[in-house]
Amino acid sequence: MALRGAAVAGACIGGQRTNPSILSFSQIFRLRFHHSPSHPLERFTSRLNYKAGFNYQIRAIQEATADTIKSQKEKEDDEQQSRQNWQIKMLYDGDCPLCMREVDMLRERNKQYGTIKFVDISSDDYSPQDNQGLDYKTVMGRIHAILSDGTVVTDVEAFRKLYEQVGLGWVYAITKYEPIATIADSIYGVWAKYRLQITGRPPLEQVLEARRKKKADVCNDKTTCKM
Repeated sequence: MALRGAAVAGACIGGQRTNPSILSFSQIFRLRFHHSPSHPLERFTSRLNYKAGFNYQIRAIQEATADTIKSQKEKEDDEQQSRQNWQIKMLYDGDCPLCMREVDMLRERNKQYGTIKFVDISSDDYSPQDNQGLDYKTVMGRIHAILSDGTVVTDVEAFRKLYEQVGLGWVYAITKYEPIATIADSIYGVWAKYRLQITGRPPLEQVLEARRKKKADVCNDKTTCKM
């Protein structure tokens, strides 16, 4: 051990190259963690790996953006198709959370058929004139749908007509016949009457008053702000 220590000391004093087997911890640390590629091929490979990783990130961002744009365009195309080829209009309350579950299901199914036009009566743009004169208060009372020939259908019949348009007619098929039709309408009538309370919303009178105030704030022309 003494001889080996002397040899190491002599090598350090004389400026000679130290044997790798007896490198100090600090030397090993510098070699291991501060090593940079010195060979041209190694540097070239490092650049390629860095560039490949960077390009992959850019490509991932571009693909995600393209998917978002494509999804939005497909939705617009579906809505455009429904507006052009609709066989029935569904007047729905966009502020009703339970109602929207069914609307969303029908809208998804309608992508294949394009026969239902969805009209949100809670929208500020809702126009009774464009929907057989059905005002907001009337449509809030129960489900309404309008056939392409102008016929207005309500209650369970409206659901049956809507479901038929997206290949689900069998769901309400039995409601065509008595006494099932009367029973189904009675059950739906109870739901329609207490719908706002069940979904945690204020009574219809308060909803109407809030809508009037909102209309008054954004519109000065009474002829275009009819309820």
